[in-house]
Amino acid sequence: MMSDEINVLIVDDDQDVLDAYQELLELSGYNVATVQDSTKVINMLSHNWPGVIVTDMYMPGLDGMELLDKVQDFDNEIPVIIVTGHGDIPMAVDALKKGAIDFLQKPLQPNELIKLLEKHLPQRKKIIEQRKTLHNTATELLLGESPLIVKIREQLKLVVNSTKDALIEGENGTGRHTVAKILHKNSPLHQGPLIEVDGSSITCTPDLQRSMISARSGCLCLSNPHIMPLESQQWLCRFLLEQERQGKKEVRLLALFTGSPEPSVESEQFLPELFYFLSQVRFSLPTLRQRSSDITFIFKHYLKQSCKKLNKALPAIDKAYINTLCRYEWPGNVLELKNVAELYAIGIVKLAGQERSKPLEQMSSPLDDLVDGYEKQVIEDALYLFAGRINEVSSYLQIPRKKLYLRMKKHGLDKAEYKVRPSH
Repeated sequence: MMSDEINVLIVDDDQDVLDAYQELLELSGYNVATVQDSTKVINMLSHNWPGVIVTDMYMPGLDGMELLDKVQDFDNEIPVIIVTGHGDIPMAVDALKKGAIDFLQKPLQPNELIKLLEKHLPQRKKIIEQRKTLHNTATELLLGESPLIVKIREQLKLVVNSTKDALIEGENGTGRHTVAKILHKNSPLHQGPLIEVDGSSITCTPDLQRSMISARSGCLCLSNPHIMPLESQQWLCRFLLEQERQGKKEVRLLALFTGSPEPSVESEQFLPELFYFLSQVRFSLPTLRQRSSDITFIFKHYLKQSCKKLNKALPAIDKAYINTLCRYEWPGNVLELKNVAELYAIGIVKLAGQERSKPLEQMSSPLDDLVDGYEKQVIEDALYLFAGRINEVSSYLQIPRKKLYLRMKKHGLDKAEYKVRPSH
């Protein structure tokens, strides 16, 4: 396998030609590898190799077109430049249609080759950087190493530079919106807006058209499109097909489904044409039940994240509690597990609708004082967690705002003390 330092691979069955190319390019500052046997090329490549292949058309083993097919199957974004004889222009044009990035005619003009390398090498390096960014983002946001979630991350890599519309299905809390945000952030339309709309808010086609206008040059994240009126679905289908026909992407649609869309198609609630069009790119998010091996890792990740936010030491985690986490069904999936981890960080053990505080080591004070101290600590931790935002603290602790203010006054807590201050 080639080092990433090699940025040009020359393929030709004539060693004298290889030597000449290598000398020419190395004098121009390129790191070059050469190979006479075209059947060995694929084994030399890695998916994140940041280089360009320059290959002759006529060779034993694999000819240039066959090699191009193999490279395309391996990674269709590796740039391949075909070198042809003077009378082989139709074949070169055919190679371009099949995915070659460019072609050169013999006798090779050094300046032309260097000009093409100067054009295509930076583009390849940019693609590799995007892939690495996507990998880091997806690994950070779609946590876990189970095969099902790794498959989703691998699928994301395949469409990183695409503007194709997509269907994202899964239960609540599995990460559908996260996938939509990753697709938008890493797409050619990332500088445009990401507009989120629920199908229940689309009561007529003009509602949908207004959403499309808002999402122009970006993405429309449309949840439950099957809830929209059929006439609006028909308009959307025509709009998407027309975009594809013209090859001009005005709005990318990311359609989110709770569960599988097939029942809605069978009940004639969801337009079959729209479903089949969107299914060209389809993500099926696994439930947490299906990847229970990830539960411990995800819990510890969000616990550590919450403790860091609260500036608290990581609490001890009882092994029996971890076992309980792993046995639980998690109807709310990752979102529910994240919530449990955040509560654990502020001293509340919550699972399956039950709550209890962590057991006290000893009764060092009267019960009323202990209760007051615990109440103060819980409120204070929540104020830290939400930077003093009372609405969020009230919702998090499930207590009316008025009652929360009274408790804060009782304990001498001022929300201003917990707001994030700008660093100097």
